[in-house]
Amino acid sequence: MSDARPAPEATRAPAPPTGEPRPAVLSTTRMRRLRPFVPAWPGEQVPADGGTVFLRHTPWTGPLEGADDGAPHERALYVHGLGGASTNWTDLAALLAVRLEGFSVDLPGFGQSEPPRGGYAIARHVRAVIAVLEHVRDLPGPGRGEPVHLLGNSLGGLVSLLVAVRRPELIATLTLVSPAMPVYRVPPAFDRAIALLLLPGIPTLAERRVSVGTAEQRVRGILAMCFGDPKRVPRARYDEAVEEMRLRDSQPWADRALTRSMRGLMTSYLRVGRANAWRAARSVAVPTLVVWGAEDKLVDPRLARRLAAALPDARLQVQEGVGHVAMTEAPEDTARAVLGLIEENAAETVTGTVTGTVTGTAERGR
Repeated sequence: MSDARPAPEATRAPAPPTGEPRPAVLSTTRMRRLRPFVPAWPGEQVPADGGTVFLRHTPWTGPLEGADDGAPHERALYVHGLGGASTNWTDLAALLAVRLEGFSVDLPGFGQSEPPRGGYAIARHVRAVIAVLEHVRDLPGPGRGEPVHLLGNSLGGLVSLLVAVRRPELIATLTLVSPAMPVYRVPPAFDRAIALLLLPGIPTLAERRVSVGTAEQRVRGILAMCFGDPKRVPRARYDEAVEEMRLRDSQPWADRALTRSMRGLMTSYLRVGRANAWRAARSVAVPTLVVWGAEDKLVDPRLARRLAAALPDARLQVQEGVGHVAMTEAPEDTARAVLGLIEENAAETVTGTVTGTVTGTAERGR
């Protein structure tokens, strides 16, 4: 990757009207220019919730300006969505490597991870992500023992939100990219499909249908659903997706992982009280960034402001012309918002520490 030109000055929107979510602050940190194609980062199997999952690693590169000594060197975990894989984060992880050492997980049953020993309920994915977070936190080297920045998309976004509620001490900041929040009014065409998937035996029938068509045909269909403009997908990324689809076709558990995880997602939508994701959002105790594509065809973009308003400490970035996977379709815009959140949080933490120290010293001097 070659060096990028200096970034333009940060875009800080004016204070929002009362009741409006805070807009994302865009970092001015220089980032490396992405090559036309960044290969998938290498990885390995690691233990998680009684089994193993595949975890990719993006090394920290350090800042483009100034000395590496003393530069922030933190860790991040990236969690993909339903039917996705760790490779969905390749470009974003490359951009954020100026500050973050990245780890991208294949959820149980997806990518190169084997299926879990139990089922595919949301709670099981939550436990798996918690286990991986603990693993990443405890690895030797800079950042060991420190909270990890957690980023999730779609299903992975919902899982990440629930992880943040359950184990806030593990997380430094939270980024949710089009998270699969519960919806209760869906288009009429989907009503029957959702009801059927919840019935016993129906998921098995669905498994036989998800592999209909060639790998190329299914990839084109997925790109049409997930991208605001599928023409933005480089040929190399399309070829990579086709190879991943062929790998998926070779795994006897892949179709079950997809349909059972979808069923687990839908079942979670029916929960009420403290188990409901909207109620859980109000309990998130870490700084959060909500990123949404205005052309998202899978999760209604109108949920973006509702979610940002529900979270106690949230910023919002809505990307025009972008679909369901902003981190893949618009990685630089997404990276600048993520770094903006991290830098803002770091500055507030330092200010709070200094203020607390000064106040404590003054009180002791009375």
